[in-house]
Amino acid sequence: MTGIGLLCVTLLMRLRKEIDGTEPGTVVHVIATDPADPLDLPAWCYKTGHDYLGPVPDHDRDVYALRFTAKPTGTRPHVPGSV
Repeated sequence: MTGIGLLCVTLLMRLRKEIDGTEPGTVVHVIATDPADPLDLPAWCYKTGHDYLGPVPDHDRDVYALRFTAKPTGTRPHVPGSV
C-alpha cells in the first residue's frame, strides 16, 4: 500500500478502509513519507491489535510491514488513532 505524500492521519484512515475484510495473518508493506509514520504506525497497531513488524529494507523509500489480526479493536472511521 502506498502512502506517498499522505499525512499520517490520512494514511491511517486509508489503511483502515483498505484492510476491511482482509484475511487475518496477511502481511502488508506500507510505503510512507510522513516523518510521523515511524511512530504512528506502531502506535496504531498497538491500539488496534495488529502486529507492527517494523521497517522493511528498501534503499529508495521508507517501507513498514504490518500483519493483520483476526479480531482488531475498532477505531472510529474519521479518527483512526482512537479506540
